[in-house]
Formats: sequence, structure tokens, C-alpha cells
Amino acid sequence: MKLFRFHAGYALLTLLVFVIEVLIALYVRDRFVRPYLGDVLAVILVYLGLRAVLRIGVATAAAAAFAVAVAVELGQLIGIVHLLGLSHSPVARTVLGMGFEAWDFVAYAAGAGIAILADAACRRRG
Repeated sequence: MKLFRFHAGYALLTLLVFVIEVLIALYVRDRFVRPYLGDVLAVILVYLGLRAVLRIGVATAAAAAFAVAVAVELGQLIGIVHLLGLSHSPVARTVLGMGFEAWDFVAYAAGAGIAILADAACRRRG
């Protein structure tokens, strides 16, 4: 079985969530949508991206997306942006983040759970 594939539906959803994430990053400055809903959507974005290009199951994709988010958060804990010399890059600061927040793990778990539930609901509907 081939590992790689292209699934147009997941790719389109990936693009949609990416646009929403960019809009949040550019225009939202609050204490809930940007930091927490943005983190939920980030896990969903990675999940959709994985499902768009890989032949992996729902649980595997959700676990991998959660793991990516956890790795990024732990990178924030050790100051990875500074360690990599990317402090000057607004893109790196936005994508990798600048500050560790333990509550983000809850948002990541919520994103993985929502991805699993939404995928199951879509499969049931046909």
C-alpha cells in the first residue's frame, strides 16, 4: 500500500482552515480566539494536512497532529525561536510561538478531539 496520496476534500479543508488561521493571526488581538481557538484550529490544520497527503487513519493523524503541537509548545518552553536565531522573523515567531502556556495543551487535545469527531460525523453522512 502506498503511503502518499492526494485527497482533494481534505486539501480544500486544509486551505480553508489555513486562511482562517492567517486571518486570526493578522487581525485578532484578544485573550481567547487568538491564543486558544487558534491553537485548536492549528491542530485541526495539521490533522487535515496529514489526511490530505498521507494514507493514515483518523486516530493516527489526530495523534500526530497533537504531537506536532506538543513539540512546538515544548519548543516555546526552551525558547526555540531564539535558539534557532529566528527572533527577527515575524513568521517564525507566529508559527513557532514565543511563550509557553500549559493551558495550550488543553486546546491541542480539544483540536484533536474535534478533528476525530468531525471526521466521524462526515463519514456517517456519506
